Amino acid sequence: MPKLIILPHPELCPDGVALEGETGETILEVALRAGIEIEHACEKSCACTTCHCVVREGFDSLEPSDELEDDMLDKAWGLEPESRLSCQARLADDDLVVELPKYTLNLASERH
Repeated sequence: MPKLIILPHPELCPDGVALEGETGETILEVALRAGIEIEHACEKSCACTTCHCVVREGFDSLEPSDELEDDMLDKAWGLEPESRLSCQARLADDDLVVELPKYTLNLASERH
């Protein structure tokens, strides 16, 4: 089982956390199951950037992003070369270290 390590985030995960995930699960699914409320305004349909994350370690183990995800990422706040939408990035066999950006382009937080 791959581990998903989420670095500390002042609001969503102040202490950071290491989570167990299943191969094939998305970063978002693993985080939500653990109670980490990453925004996902489009309900995981790759139609917004609110679940944007930066994969600090293990990026190369992920399947490449597709054109739709790349188009959405172009609109994300704080885009980096290792940015992904957490609703689209699926865990492989390697552990991941993920940073959740402090901001999103969403003007209002939507608690799910």
